[in-house]
Amino acid sequence: MRVEVMLFLGFIGLTITTIGAQQQVPRFRSGTNIVPLYVTVTDGNDRLVANLVKEDFEVYDNEVQQEIVVFRNDVQPISVVVMLDTSASMTGKLKLLMAGAEQFFIRMLPGDQGRVGAFNDKVELTSEFTGDRDRLITELDTLDFGNPTRLYDAIATSLDALQGIQGRRVILVFTDGDDTSSAAKSDEVLDRAVVEEVMVYAIGLRAEYFNGRRMVRSRPDRNLRKYAQETGGGYFELRSDDDLGSTFTRVAQELHSQYVIGFTPTELDGEPHGLEVRLKRSGMTARARRSYIASAENLSGTP
Repeated sequence: MRVEVMLFLGFIGLTITTIGAQQQVPRFRSGTNIVPLYVTVTDGNDRLVANLVKEDFEVYDNEVQQEIVVFRNDVQPISVVVMLDTSASMTGKLKLLMAGAEQFFIRMLPGDQGRVGAFNDKVELTSEFTGDRDRLITELDTLDFGNPTRLYDAIATSLDALQGIQGRRVILVFTDGDDTSSAAKSDEVLDRAVVEEVMVYAIGLRAEYFNGRRMVRSRPDRNLRKYAQETGGGYFELRSDDDLGSTFTRVAQELHSQYVIGFTPTELDGEPHGLEVRLKRSGMTARARRSYIASAENLSGTP
């Protein structure tokens, strides 16, 4: 196996610990630059496909095909921040929301770690990452509620929490409405997620609620779909809160069914590069992040 492949596998490999133990992630330094992609593959019925081989994939950097030097289809650990909308519009649905988030945490595997957060007129986040599923579920009961919706601030706070963590980093955010009062700007948050290589998963709920004067309908912030598409995550828009549990479960299944693909870039010009993953098999769709910054300090295997 080539040296650069071994270096990258060392970089993305997290130390597998027992549930409840803090992950100890080694930091590798080398002169090799690797662009990692975490790829979700579905068939025509939106079922996850987990039995493909390296030869089924093609990767393009600015429309130029690249040699795949890393390929893994085993389960890779995740570090995830779960951010939940607990604003006024969710008052009557909070129990269902917490039950849905619980389904996600139940499906965390040894080596995974998470933090729990909520946003409304403020943004709150638990103190540290943990792989203890029971603790994460218990922390759901400590989340507060309020009125406005600081969605972009919540994602920015999640990005802050994930800084310095190696391996696959994920934000899972839920909301039933538009951002109403964030200091952070939507485009700035997206730019950070792309540069910092953080995958955003979003669950949006179309809701109907009484605002104190009349019944109103909400729909999830339209930028969520864009966040997911650009970072290689997934976007799920629900019309019934009954689907919350199954959707949180689906996200957990996707995160544990992704392929890891890596290539060595031929040009480090410090500019954004477009990425595309194609499949040679028909009837299947590959989903991965759409761009990266081609600079040595942003790539794996560098100081």
